[in-house]
Amino acid sequence: MSPTNGLYDTDFYQWTQEQAALLREGKLHELDLVNLMEEILSVGASQYTAVSSAVYQILVHLLKWRYQPAHQSRSWRVSLVEHRNRIPRQLRRAPALAREIPSMIEEEYPAAYRKASAQTSLPLATFPATCPWTEDQVLNGDFWPDPSDTGPDVERLVMFDEDEPRA
Repeated sequence: MSPTNGLYDTDFYQWTQEQAALLREGKLHELDLVNLMEEILSVGASQYTAVSSAVYQILVHLLKWRYQPAHQSRSWRVSLVEHRNRIPRQLRRAPALAREIPSMIEEEYPAAYRKASAQTSLPLATFPATCPWTEDQVLNGDFWPDPSDTGPDVERLVMFDEDEPRA
């Protein structure tokens, strides 16, 4: 057992300073490895949560912007700008999180449309069951959903047989 184990529970800051000193001095055998590993994992989880939380807030405001255009406000715009700006700042410190953004969008979207429904008093059925925007649109500061866009044109989704003439 490391002599700093008790310190981890009683004075976290002092514990961090001692762990850093032990690392600098190369005294690896004296490190509190169990707690050090937990803290390293916690830092990674915290960075993931920060990006995922920003994605969630963006989705909520994009949904409100798109489905309740009469109530679009400066506050919604500011929130979208702020949360879109947070993600690149986070990714500068943790670029590997960029590859996680598509799954974050997928994971956060159900909660985002439930919150948008609660905040707008619009029925859940108002909102698409899956995110209607691409990752690029969600993150792009120049993208603002058009309230007149009713979604994909059904005609464009019809597949044509290459041998048949198109109308």
